Amino acid sequence: MNDQKKLRWGILGAARINERLMPAIVGAFNAELVAIASCRPDAAAQTLAKYAPDQQNVRIYNDRDALLNDPDIDAVYIPLANHEHAEWALRAIKQGKHVLCEKPMALSVAAIESIQLAAQEHKVTVMEGFMYRFHPQHGRVHALIQSGIIGEVRSIRSSFSFMMRPERLYRLAESVENGGGAMWDIGCYALHCARLFFDQVPVAVTALSKHVESGADISTSGIIDFGDGKFAHFDFSFERARRCEYEIIGTKGGIKCHNVWVMPTDTPVISWWSEDGQHAEEQLPPANHFQLEVEHFSQCALEGKPPLLSLDDAKNNCQLIVAALQSVKEHQVAR
Repeated sequence: MNDQKKLRWGILGAARINERLMPAIVGAFNAELVAIASCRPDAAAQTLAKYAPDQQNVRIYNDRDALLNDPDIDAVYIPLANHEHAEWALRAIKQGKHVLCEKPMALSVAAIESIQLAAQEHKVTVMEGFMYRFHPQHGRVHALIQSGIIGEVRSIRSSFSFMMRPERLYRLAESVENGGGAMWDIGCYALHCARLFFDQVPVAVTALSKHVESGADISTSGIIDFGDGKFAHFDFSFERARRCEYEIIGTKGGIKCHNVWVMPTDTPVISWWSEDGQHAEEQLPPANHFQLEVEHFSQCALEGKPPLLSLDDAKNNCQLIVAALQSVKEHQVAR
């Protein structure tokens, strides 16, 4: 076991997600922010000043490899463009760094398999950054399902959407094959949520998309077949009013999570009902799922324990995404 009390972090990019992750690293009881790098001049320094202005002695690198070569850094967070994730995850792993990679881990199952083999070889912890999984509200949903109150889960609906603001148009600059569009940005959440509450492996998926000129999908909807009449319906879009929810219907009732991406200061709300007349709306204490994610990952890396989200889970989610994209392209069910 590592006797070190705090995991020393470097951030490999100055993306806007640092607004959430940088304070999470700073606030985590078992983490320390050591450095941030960006290949854009002054971007790293500006990001640090904006999101963690009170932090002293954080190293600024204008070269990503320089950060990876820093022996004082134990782990890196990768918030780069989707098509860069696999390359830089592998570079970090080969330098002996633990890796928390923003979703998606990679754009192909083969790339994740390479990451998995490298992580095993270099004995480091690697996890895909689905921060929502660390919010206690989803544990409460699981507990309700396990209680039997809604019976056997038969269908799931997940919806994720918001109107695209001008400053976010970069999400549509690349084709879906190169990691652009709604599928790789918010769709991966919708599919991950659907998988979370079914024990079965999906057997088929069908999907339809609207694309913009770049080849990026701006809206996608579809159905995942888990076999035995169990289905998950998903929809996500950059041109619809904000929705961030999932609903689970069982043989005896249903559960709804009203805000999956709840902010740290917001009060999470879960509602449920059963056919025997029971119903409730539960309010849970606010929680910062970004900080909980960082603390969980840091503890796993320090103690050599497997993280909640395995690389097998990352491969399974990627496989489903790729199948959904295949369905869109070929206008037929993908199996």
